[in-house]
Amino acid sequence: MTKPKGTLRLNRTEFVVVTAIILFVAFCLGWFANWLVHRFTRVSAGDVAELERMSQELHDAEETRDQAITYLQQREAELTNQLNQTEAELRAAMDGLRDARQEAEELRTRLSRENFDA
Repeated sequence: MTKPKGTLRLNRTEFVVVTAIILFVAFCLGWFANWLVHRFTRVSAGDVAELERMSQELHDAEETRDQAITYLQQREAELTNQLNQTEAELRAAMDGLRDARQEAEELRTRLSRENFDA
């Protein structure tokens, strides 16, 4: 029996061998691709240490910020209280000054009358 031109006929053993070779090559290519992916995406121990350090610094900075915010809120409350006290003292002083002016005006008026009557 002659083979027609342009066709490839394999017996059973050749077919198994060729299939095994193709599967082995596919396995090797897959393993190599996996190795490449892990090689380029692997995080080194130095990078992990750097990330840990940065994380700790960020945590410390957040704590410092929270402490600063708390301090500023306390300081603002103190200053607001002090301002309220100062405003109350100012109102009392202004009331006292108004009363003193009124009393001085009354005394002037009385003196003026006494000087006018005398």
